[in-house]
Amino acid sequence: MTLGFHAPLPPARSGVADYAAQLIEALRPYAAVAANPLRTTGIDLYHLGNNQLHGEIYRRALKRPGVVVLHDAVLQHFLLGWLDESLYVEEFVYNYGEWSRELARQLWRCRARSAQDPRYFEYPMLRRIAEVSKAVIVHNPGAAAIVKSHAPSAPVVEIPHFWRAPELPPSYEITRLRESLGLRPSTFLFGVFGHLRESKRLLSVLRAFRVVRGSALLIAGEFTSSDLARALAPLLGAPGVVRAGYLPERDFWLHAAAADACVNLRYPAAGETSAIAIRMMGMGKPVILTAGQESSRFPATACLRVDAGPAETEMLAAYMTWLAEFRAAAGEIGRRGAEYVRREHALEECARRYAVALGLAS
Repeated sequence: MTLGFHAPLPPARSGVADYAAQLIEALRPYAAVAANPLRTTGIDLYHLGNNQLHGEIYRRALKRPGVVVLHDAVLQHFLLGWLDESLYVEEFVYNYGEWSRELARQLWRCRARSAQDPRYFEYPMLRRIAEVSKAVIVHNPGAAAIVKSHAPSAPVVEIPHFWRAPELPPSYEITRLRESLGLRPSTFLFGVFGHLRESKRLLSVLRAFRVVRGSALLIAGEFTSSDLARALAPLLGAPGVVRAGYLPERDFWLHAAAADACVNLRYPAAGETSAIAIRMMGMGKPVILTAGQESSRFPATACLRVDAGPAETEMLAAYMTWLAEFRAAAGEIGRRGAEYVRREHALEECARRYAVALGLAS
């Protein structure tokens, strides 16, 4: 049997593209894999995310139903950018009923605020794709619950976001990078990685960092919003804050290895499991996450969780201060996180579970 594998692929600057490229190779022992075929091949696997890279894939998934992977369990922002007003309103009504028509019009009119307004995350608009697909694969219980709320009879399969051991740079390169960033050997370096959008809570991170002594903060990635970049510009120039842009794969692992801990907050959540969090935990770095169903599978002793809401900045500052001061404890959290991720998120096991969900293995 041939597997039709539909996803953005490198060189697209997308976490889904990186994920897809590795998963294709891991699935080859189970079936011949055709990347983004225009015609049906036997069974089709569609990778969907909340951006315009997935427009044609979404169209194919509706036309030729197969198994869908939801990397984000919120398609609201994708549909806002993909549909015109009338089609968006009708799609919203299809998901939530005729009573919601005026709400849909209001959300369309205010769509410029969709990146930070929690209302847009409260309406994921998954019903159509969940109802038509043969199965829906998600990476965490939060995403599974969102799918079931839209399509109670849809078959939902939870498969962890996989981890694959990287080829890390030699220690002298890591030392050289830290020196180039102006860091002393004793400086505790926090890192924020990936696409920099409102939901990563950068304002809270930068405010929390101001009270942490003997540390530095690396902000690495491209801003998805010029407004957000301008708003944060004064704080990005604060003492101890180090800025880096988009990091190609090898540069990412170099900077990740140089960091002592990772801050990876997400609110409002879109049902996603962060590839950055999995990568950092897998390599033994302590990771600070937003508490919620999306991160509920991680053991309490393998990460740190911050509550979204009024106490977010205060909790984050306390955790960052504690990690920087008690480095042995930080290392133990990192060790436990690595042990869990390497066991439960191993690429080979996740690929096997994909094969079972696709009917390629028993």
